[in-house]
Amino acid sequence: MKRAQENGIIELHVHNLRDWTTDKHHVVDDAPFGGGQGMVMKPEPIFAAVEDLKSQIPNCKPQILLMSPAGRRLDQQMAQQLSQESHLIIICGHYEGVDHRVIEHLIDLEISIGDYVLTNGAVAAVVLVDSIVRLLPGALGHEQSAADDSFSNGLLEAPQYTRPADFRGWQIPEVLLSGNHAEIAKWRKEQAIKRTRQNRPDLL
Repeated sequence: MKRAQENGIIELHVHNLRDWTTDKHHVVDDAPFGGGQGMVMKPEPIFAAVEDLKSQIPNCKPQILLMSPAGRRLDQQMAQQLSQESHLIIICGHYEGVDHRVIEHLIDLEISIGDYVLTNGAVAAVVLVDSIVRLLPGALGHEQSAADDSFSNGLLEAPQYTRPADFRGWQIPEVLLSGNHAEIAKWRKEQAIKRTRQNRPDLL
């Protein structure tokens, strides 16, 4: 993300919802209607923040995203789709969640990074941003890196090896030393399928 910013590939801005509150205590949460544990993020500052930010980019329709454990699970395909967008506004869920009117009338997509709950959606937002930024041209040191990643072709990545070729008696597969790129590609495809079958059979 740092390299992408330094090279002008992306701009990242962090905003504090309290800047869009109107009370003297800058309150962004309140007790849930109907009772229950915890607090819920109020709709007013969220709507005000998003509307203000959208007004600053008049010739663009940004995608409004909400990080939430109740959202669609992030995967490589979603990251690739979002990397095509010119502007994203990410709302970080907190406490017991956000007022549901935000979900119904403001956001385009709820996103979860996994079937577990975090204390703050900002942690999940960093994961989302990193998964998107690394797909942008010029963000990685080598353009092929993202194309070869796990999930990019529906499979997990094949095993990787580096020097020494013999470590504690464990030798790397001979095909990797052969110089035969067709055979190496074939081996990697076979190993990717094998690894996927072992670790993520659902992908097959």
